[in-house]
Amino acid sequence: MRARVYKSTGSWYSIKSEEGVFYQARIKGAVKLDNRSSTNPIAVGDWVDYALEDADQQSVMISHILDRNNYVARQSPHNKRQQHIIASNVDQSILLATLKSPKTSQGFMDRFLISCEAFHIPAILVFNKSDIYGEKEMLVYETMKKMYETIGYKVFLISIEKQIGLDPIKELLLNKTTLISGHSGVGKSSFINYL
Repeated sequence: MRARVYKSTGSWYSIKSEEGVFYQARIKGAVKLDNRSSTNPIAVGDWVDYALEDADQQSVMISHILDRNNYVARQSPHNKRQQHIIASNVDQSILLATLKSPKTSQGFMDRFLISCEAFHIPAILVFNKSDIYGEKEMLVYETMKKMYETIGYKVFLISIEKQIGLDPIKELLLNKTTLISGHSGVGKSSFINYL
């Protein structure tokens, strides 16, 4: 049977079957030992084959990982020769950034965009918390918007708190699998809850 990975907590995974049933899953030992160059053999977004292990507990055993269409990865913090896969089989990515409370550095944004380019995943920049931006932040935003749009990126200014500018983003998400990323405190959970 086939399912998609929705959450990874180390040794356990939340998966959703093609029939829409959620299970808690473990990975079969043999799958862990294959020659992958990543620290995590299974990533969110992966399609897997599974078998029911305990019907009462709704737990299953993952027996096979299907080939990925694409993935986003970063260098493993523990082993420079390995990568850590953030997500797989995505149509696009959104980087939620803020220019205040907290400030997202341009270096962080550029590293994210480079990673997406390397794995052929279209990226969208979304600046949140526009409701607290002063003149200084708006000048920075306009400069960044012009720069990133010039090189082909879509850039949006929103306020999740005040629900400003969200309709165009909702349209971009329709029927797409989207990776949402960003620093702690930029509004990822608020954005998902709004959607």
